[in-house]
Amino acid sequence: MGTTTAPANARTEATQVLAMSLELSASEWKMAFSPGLGQAPRHRGVRAGDLEAVKKEIEAAKARFGLPAQVRVVSCYEAGRDGFWIDRALKQLGVENHVVDSAAIEVNRRARRAKTDRLDAAKLVHQLLRYLMGEKQVWKVVRVPTQEEEDRRHLHRELKTVKQGRTAVTNRIKSLLATVGVRLSEITELPRVLEQLRQWNGEELPKWLKARVEREWQERERLQERITELEKQRRELLRSATDAGSKCARQLYQLRGIGVNASWLYALEFFAWREFKNRRQVGGLAGLAPTPHQSGTQRREQGICKAGNRWMRSLAIEIAWGWLRYQPQSELSRGYQERYGRGSTRMRKIGIVALARKLLIELWKYLETGTPPAGAVLKKSAQVTA
Repeated sequence: MGTTTAPANARTEATQVLAMSLELSASEWKMAFSPGLGQAPRHRGVRAGDLEAVKKEIEAAKARFGLPAQVRVVSCYEAGRDGFWIDRALKQLGVENHVVDSAAIEVNRRARRAKTDRLDAAKLVHQLLRYLMGEKQVWKVVRVPTQEEEDRRHLHRELKTVKQGRTAVTNRIKSLLATVGVRLSEITELPRVLEQLRQWNGEELPKWLKARVEREWQERERLQERITELEKQRRELLRSATDAGSKCARQLYQLRGIGVNASWLYALEFFAWREFKNRRQVGGLAGLAPTPHQSGTQRREQGICKAGNRWMRSLAIEIAWGWLRYQPQSELSRGYQERYGRGSTRMRKIGIVALARKLLIELWKYLETGTPPAGAVLKKSAQVTA
């Protein structure tokens, strides 16, 4: 009695899937559809943000490939300027979506390769099919925050932007005065000493230069007021808010050597809304994981990968230096001093990166278990002042 073998590419209705990729731009979205590997994708373009057109193209693709109306639809797009609202909109349409880290997408290594939105969309849908078939290493999927988690990050990101603006204005004032030979030891003295400032030859400041400096100073004052208000709001949230991010920040703030800025940024950007499974994920997301290079008998270390959140990476290294000062009796600090403390400047810098990675992992464990890093000291009073 013979047996009938189904074709390798045959799919039951339960396993059928319509894969869709979106290549986003400010004016148009390029879409590619495919029901499986080995089939040429269907390409379409819609006006950027036109969700109704996206829905119609999905229905048209189902009809084109002969798929049932209730077939599973899975989409993907690269993380970028548009953020995560498209992910939420697609899921509301009943589409299973993945937001992909663009730096983790495979590309051709040739010196010159054709690149268009159409080709990128086709490549993306092909990789989506590979991912759905179980090839999880084909790319890295971004953890999408909830709308509340995403909204809460605006406070500290605005604060960082405004501080950068204040620094830019301050440097501009100093540069303007430097053009006539004036040096200020402290920028806050400017309103008091502006009338007494003299050029290199003893003459008064030129009329229009002086007027411009005054306007720049007024801009700096406005930025300073904005910073003061934002910091006040952050302190209030850190002191009394009940959301997961504020609770996480309060717990970190209890450790000596971690202040308001670090605790808030660690919580809202890193720990409060992510679910780390192991220490490798913690170090990898901060971009502090090593990147070995081995080929045959050649082996070398390329340094840290610098992937993930760049704010976390720079903050982790900054806090590691502070940890040596404020937590000198902790096991991490003693280990650093034994191995790198008497080395060259280069070796100490290499060591501080290793310490930053270890400290970040210990902070994750502290938030998970409530047990501080070995030998670490808590603040005597961790109350945030008004």
